[in-house]
Amino acid sequence: MSTVGAYFRLVRAGWILVREGVIAALPGEQFQGMPLFMWKAARVFSRRRSGERDRSERLAKAVDRLGPSYVKLGQFLATRPDVVGHDMAIDLAGLQDRMDTFPDALARKEIEESLGQRIEDLYLTFDPPVAAASIAQVHPAEVIRNGERQKVAVKVIRPGVRRRFNNDLESYFLAAKLQERLVPSSRRLKPVEVTRTLAQTTRIEMDLRLEAAAISEIHENTKEDPGFRVPWVDWARTGRDVITLEWIDGIKMSDVEGLKAAGHDLEKLAEVLIQSFLRHTLRDGFFHADMHPGNLFVEADGTIVGVDFGIVGRIGKRERRFLAEILYGFITRDFRRVAEVHFEAGYVPGHHDVAAFAQALRAIGEPIHGQPAETISMARLLTLLFEVTELFDMQTRPELLLLQKTMVVVEGVSRNLNPHFNMWKAAEPVVGDWIRSNLGPRGVATDARDGLNALVSLARQAPEFAARTERLSRELDRMAVNGIRLDEETALAIGNAEAKLNRSGRFALWIIALSLIGILIQLS
Repeated sequence: MSTVGAYFRLVRAGWILVREGVIAALPGEQFQGMPLFMWKAARVFSRRRSGERDRSERLAKAVDRLGPSYVKLGQFLATRPDVVGHDMAIDLAGLQDRMDTFPDALARKEIEESLGQRIEDLYLTFDPPVAAASIAQVHPAEVIRNGERQKVAVKVIRPGVRRRFNNDLESYFLAAKLQERLVPSSRRLKPVEVTRTLAQTTRIEMDLRLEAAAISEIHENTKEDPGFRVPWVDWARTGRDVITLEWIDGIKMSDVEGLKAAGHDLEKLAEVLIQSFLRHTLRDGFFHADMHPGNLFVEADGTIVGVDFGIVGRIGKRERRFLAEILYGFITRDFRRVAEVHFEAGYVPGHHDVAAFAQALRAIGEPIHGQPAETISMARLLTLLFEVTELFDMQTRPELLLLQKTMVVVEGVSRNLNPHFNMWKAAEPVVGDWIRSNLGPRGVATDARDGLNALVSLARQAPEFAARTERLSRELDRMAVNGIRLDEETALAIGNAEAKLNRSGRFALWIIALSLIGILIQLS
């Protein structure tokens, strides 16, 4: 029954996208065959009023009708321009995660069940919600902390949201599997793997203990940073369905006029924001991956405070080094070195020619030189870089794509504060220091120490490796003599799975056909 429900939910979602003009707004002239026919049909069935809106407005309207699960799907796909394209990724990044609030009584019940205590025993006061999103809503409250009465923000999971997301995820997986089966050219984008990543990301975001852990880690990383901080977490009042945080009094960075009226130095704020983001990325390898202006507050003393850490990103030391070398190579016009870094990192398969790749990179880098620094976008540079690497079979790197998306957003916020913002000048103190520390003599010494530690660890595990190798050798010898054999249960499972797949494909076609017939009847 769940499979039938997934088919109907998928058809409903497709119909809403068609009616709101989202499909018709795609550049369908480049399609061929059946995709071109379907695009033309979508234009016929679009609402007439949808043509009066641009694509981002059509998308927002459709997602509003589809519900909170699709808001999260859109925001997730905004981090995957390799899948949806650069322009669509920008439109998806603009989706607003705002929903109606749910009743206080339900919020109180969620908190009490999660923490095992009465609201009156947890908080001195607990007020109605001030903001609501697809996954949770926020209530002001007060607690006694360190002997003082302090205001806090209580974030509570929306009742039933996990069940709703799980149901919609079934239809996402169904769409991904049908896409891989019916559109072979899309298999390189790994739609099922992308959906699996979305499912994992959503599960993490719905456990508020994990968000609290992310806030706590970034709080530790940034406690000495100038001009930036994150709220403290009240762990005694935090559980799977509720998180209690320091209440932030400040002006949202989206309110530029309000910042001006309060006397804040917008140029300084733009500089601190980009330096903070680069510091978190390069120094810590752990960054807030949803730094839109609604999640950034400016306190009275000019300190920037980040909130809402449901989405965070990590990149390893190796990836940080490659990123720094790539940016430095573009600055110095050493395109050969930038190309070599991509091959060393394994981003581009070794069968490609390094010189040809360096030539393609030059096409990106040369137009940058000679332009005023304030017009050069680091985020745009990375976007162009990923577009070119697709031509050379660069494998998808989710952590780098998330970094790219966040950099686009942060750079946009900085330039909204200061249209003449010089990204490169602001970044130099952080990037330059990191390069000197990690690519200079200090970096060599650190690598040598890390390498020695790795060798010691390897030596300790040598006996276990030797035993595993011996067992593997015996198994290979046995397989060479007897061949590979499947037990009866495994063979039966493979047969059942193949039969189910064939039935699912036929059933999908019938569902789609019946839905189209129903639509035509309604229109006649």
